[in-house]
Amino acid sequence: MAGSEAAWQLAERGVAVALYEMRPTRPTPAHKTDRLGELVCSNSLKSNSPGAASWLLKEELRRAGSLLMRVAGECAVPGGSALAVDRERFSEGITAAVTNHALITVRREELQQIPEDGLALIATGPLTSDALAARLQALTGSENLAFYDSISPVVDAETLNMDRIFSASRYGKGGDDYLNCPFTEDEYRTFYEALAGAETVQAHEFENVKFFEACLPIEELCRRGYDTLRFGPMKPVGLIDPRTGRQPFAVVQLRAENLRVSSYNLVGFQNHLKFPEQKRIMRLIPGLENAEFLRLGQIHRNTYINSPKLLNPDLSFRSAPQIFVAGQLSGVEGYVECISTGLLAGMALAARALDGTAATEIAGANGTGPWLNAVRPYTPPPRTTALGSLVHYVTHAASGNYQPANISFDLLPPMDGLPRAIARDRRRRREKQCERALTDFAAWLELRAGPLSVVSGPSPVATEISDSSQG
Repeated sequence: MAGSEAAWQLAERGVAVALYEMRPTRPTPAHKTDRLGELVCSNSLKSNSPGAASWLLKEELRRAGSLLMRVAGECAVPGGSALAVDRERFSEGITAAVTNHALITVRREELQQIPEDGLALIATGPLTSDALAARLQALTGSENLAFYDSISPVVDAETLNMDRIFSASRYGKGGDDYLNCPFTEDEYRTFYEALAGAETVQAHEFENVKFFEACLPIEELCRRGYDTLRFGPMKPVGLIDPRTGRQPFAVVQLRAENLRVSSYNLVGFQNHLKFPEQKRIMRLIPGLENAEFLRLGQIHRNTYINSPKLLNPDLSFRSAPQIFVAGQLSGVEGYVECISTGLLAGMALAARALDGTAATEIAGANGTGPWLNAVRPYTPPPRTTALGSLVHYVTHAASGNYQPANISFDLLPPMDGLPRAIARDRRRRREKQCERALTDFAAWLELRAGPLSVVSGPSPVATEISDSSQG
């Protein structure tokens, strides 16, 4: 995700890019194709409801000319209030745009060394190769931090028992884009006890497993108590089973994987159970008694750096400012957050690459625009914006026990001087934060924008490293 967005932003500013992607020469445990931007955990880019923090982040990306947000809009599928995409169309659209750009050269090979000359951007994602991870460790002088992210199962839609399943979104928001598998208390107890005793895939002795709290496997949640799942991915709040007229004791939600609605993702059901155990236990879910699974859950390694200790506000290394970092490797969590760091790192690297050239006004290499004037010195977006608050967290959070971050209103500075009625109203308060963010973001864009003119010839090459990344 981050690599594709950064490469596009660089090329659109007249910077020639060498994009390294090690797939298919060297596959990964999580990816199934050689396409850029392949989604491996979920097809949801989170809330698309105005006023939500994730909506604000996406809206800023759209206004900044994000390639991936444009492609996401073109291949969206029903997902309630979430922006969900057709996985295949999404990755195909990104791959086509990047590979067909005149200033991007895609090299299908594993890059094992960090370039010593010129500018480089590392966006190797959660599955950075061992060779490159070792080079990063040597570069940073600190031990790589790693946690283990997990993938949810996908079920064949034709094998669902619709006599037990109903369509609805929580509180009636976003239409009926989710399927719901309702549990009675007895059914939930049977499911819980089976999950509690299930066999999991054992980690190797050398692996220090650290799960990200926002994406815990269901068996880990199960170990935390009988009701933990009911207050997490299986919460029934806001859902009424039309067959009973009552709220179920617990619910598993299914979300469509593609426009054909031929398969469904079990929302929040990432796990690391042994495959036979997964099939046995998932078929205890009402409506999934005869389910056929197109994909089963699994764990994949996610490597990230201690960003507050290592990175400048422009996402370059303090110890090696010619090298930039983006994506999950930079210490963010979530698809849209990865896209965000790719966009910002691409802008920052372009400003560095074009500094000192004769060009003073930049237009997109494909004749599009207007785009940000990359020749001007780069400064991050204002702290009051979603993009600005995200990169501020990455580069300024406490480094002692750093955890990757999703976007949230907690990262944005509070608003002072609001009328008491608005200050006490969460929804209206957040609306004001969004208004402020978009106003300040527009001003930031305006300060960096210039009239259209095309640079004569490509600028110095920027190397984009993107092996085994999500793009």
